[in-house]
Amino acid sequence: MAFAFFALAIFLFLSLDSDYFASAVPASEGVEVTYGSVIKLMHERTKFRLHSHDVPYGSGSGQQSVTAFPNVDDSNSYWVVKPVPDTPAKQGDTVTNGAIIRLQHMKTRKWLHSHLHASPISGNLEVSCYGGDSVSDTGDFWKLEIEGKGKIWKQDQKIRLHHVDTGGYLHSHDKKYQRIAGGQQEVCGVKEKSRDNVWLAAEGVYLPISDGKAESS
Repeated sequence: MAFAFFALAIFLFLSLDSDYFASAVPASEGVEVTYGSVIKLMHERTKFRLHSHDVPYGSGSGQQSVTAFPNVDDSNSYWVVKPVPDTPAKQGDTVTNGAIIRLQHMKTRKWLHSHLHASPISGNLEVSCYGGDSVSDTGDFWKLEIEGKGKIWKQDQKIRLHHVDTGGYLHSHDKKYQRIAGGQQEVCGVKEKSRDNVWLAAEGVYLPISDGKAESS
């Protein structure tokens, strides 16, 4: 019954005007990330949040742009953690090290995506938003790599997201856009591990574990 009420709360949360998200508070430190959770991803070094909005790239694929944004309160930085199709993972399951996941942009419903187009500033692998609720492909698949010995993804835990198709790590750096997304950092894919492809789950609504029991971490 408690889970049903929480699921209703999630639905109402997602249905509210974007201004509501500015007041969302961080979850308790160390809470498990589950499928169905709505989270922000914070770039560990710069503290910018992974971000998208309905603005296409002016080069490369022309798909919806993805950046890293400095304002912690912006509602365009929320992402829904989803499993890939045809897997047994379901809403409320914990996300384990090595899992292949998708991140759906909460506001536009498009998927975090990458491919071989060049990113606008650095010429690395472009990261975009693509598709929608019923449109997704393997370019939306990311492998979760937890730093250290943890087996379960938790809030405030260092992770990398490794793109399945291209082998690039989700990456950001101090290189910023000057015009359309002025002051926002480029997000791209880079094949080498570095401090600039480390992220943490930050603010959001974390769906409770479906069976009420946390796995061993």
